[in-house]
Amino acid sequence: MLKIGEVTEWLIRIISRTETLLAPRSSSCLVCGGRRASGTIRLPVCRRCYELIPWIHAVRCDRCGRHVECPDCPRRKSTYFTQNRSVVRYDEHMKEWLALYKYRGKESLARVLGPMLLHAYHLHHKGKARSDAAEWITYVPLSAQRYAERGFNQAEQMARELGRLTGIPVISLLTRARHTDKQSFKARADRLDDMAGVFVPDLSQIAPIASACRKGRVRLYLVDDVYTTGSTFNECARTIRTILPVHVYGVSWAR
Repeated sequence: MLKIGEVTEWLIRIISRTETLLAPRSSSCLVCGGRRASGTIRLPVCRRCYELIPWIHAVRCDRCGRHVECPDCPRRKSTYFTQNRSVVRYDEHMKEWLALYKYRGKESLARVLGPMLLHAYHLHHKGKARSDAAEWITYVPLSAQRYAERGFNQAEQMARELGRLTGIPVISLLTRARHTDKQSFKARADRLDDMAGVFVPDLSQIAPIASACRKGRVRLYLVDDVYTTGSTFNECARTIRTILPVHVYGVSWAR
């Protein structure tokens, strides 16, 4: 027959084991569920997943941040953003990561993709003297229809992760005037036509940035998940600059 002390120890072990099973697996890779890497890897992923990341370290096009020859920027008649920098090349592995996040509802991946944006943020400052400009972060908005389908805006979640890590305030500056079909299925000319006039400024949010603009230079970081031809970034930047004299810098996860 068990003594009171032995029973108490047994109950403590059972409770501890139950709490362990019910608690989040903080040591698990948020992409594949494997054992998370330790040491120098700061993302919540395993070493195998980390080694799949095709980081962009050098760019060929200073405007859009593409790592290979760019056919799009020379053909654009008007560019309203200063430059874009992206984190990764959009290869098959990264397409799968983004699909898990956007279309299969794995929102925990915001804690992976969002912090990765720090890489693009630092690329904007690479080899340049630190600016004393005031900084804000905003993001590409979803239509009401797309938000209802998905339940969240991945660009907003990623922007808020970047803001949390940099201490830069995040603000909503745009809404969508109309719904558009997925841009990835369209030719370049169709993208340009489809994006014209799709965004409108959210005037309720501009007061702090407008005040900062009167005092000096303002850098606005515009976050989106994928930069393809730049039509979305360019239309967002054009819309923002109709109401605010800011310099718009794209921060995209994939290119």
